[in-house]
Amino acid sequence: MTGTSIADLSDRGVIAVMGEDAQGFLDNLVTNDIELLDRQRAIHAALLTPQGKILFAFFIVPRGDGFLLETARSSVPALMKRLTLYRLRAKVTFEDLSDRTAVLAAWGPDGALPPGAVAWPDPRDGRLGSRIIVALDQVPEASADVADYDLRRVALRVPEAGRDYVLGDTFPHEARMDLLAGVSFTKGCYVGQEVVARMQHKTVVRKRVVRIAADGALREGSDILFGEAVIGRVGTVAGSSALAMLRLDRALEAKDKGLVLTADGVDLAVHDEDLGAYAAAAARA
Repeated sequence: MTGTSIADLSDRGVIAVMGEDAQGFLDNLVTNDIELLDRQRAIHAALLTPQGKILFAFFIVPRGDGFLLETARSSVPALMKRLTLYRLRAKVTFEDLSDRTAVLAAWGPDGALPPGAVAWPDPRDGRLGSRIIVALDQVPEASADVADYDLRRVALRVPEAGRDYVLGDTFPHEARMDLLAGVSFTKGCYVGQEVVARMQHKTVVRKRVVRIAADGALREGSDILFGEAVIGRVGTVAGSSALAMLRLDRALEAKDKGLVLTADGVDLAVHDEDLGAYAAAAARA
């Protein structure tokens, strides 16, 4: 893959979902529409609680008579358990492939793929490049590191589950999944669908992952303060920029009052595009 930047995402794992009922089984559970895979290589989706909060986020890629789910490696055991819980009488099986595969992020000029690799353009934002699942004995040499990939993610406002938002306590809209092709608003029912639909049609989303810039070094996990009130949390840090889960109503209030948000004593600002989008939505409500 000469000329391509490749980062080894060692914190990602892979589950195979196989069997004649695999498509219907997944379509009844996840936030996105499995039928989209008839015309694109992969989708991004989540499995929610009945209350509409994200338990797991993953890519879904067709393979043979089933699918591959690429997700956080630390989430694989719990996701396997949850899928088994929902299986009931469906003709579907699950297999953890994490110890036999590697997950890569690649961007730049296209190159030849290793034998047997499964690759797809990132459906959240094509400017992120591609994701690749490859057998461990076929992993190409990395030409970039995860920090290089994070720099691209932060610039494009693409959050990562567990780092930029808390699993089990975040709605899809808060994690930008409505803006990053992670939710279908036209498919049939799935777990948590009613809450997601209500947020889409009736609610101004007051808390989201946004991009921030700081006057000094930021630390992942730091509280964001408006005065003494905690209104957010710093996520992935990339240089002087970062992603942050933030109460946008309070951030707009701070801007209107000429006050500054801080994290660990460092002044920071919300990107104008993010704050402007919230202000416009609030004005329409």
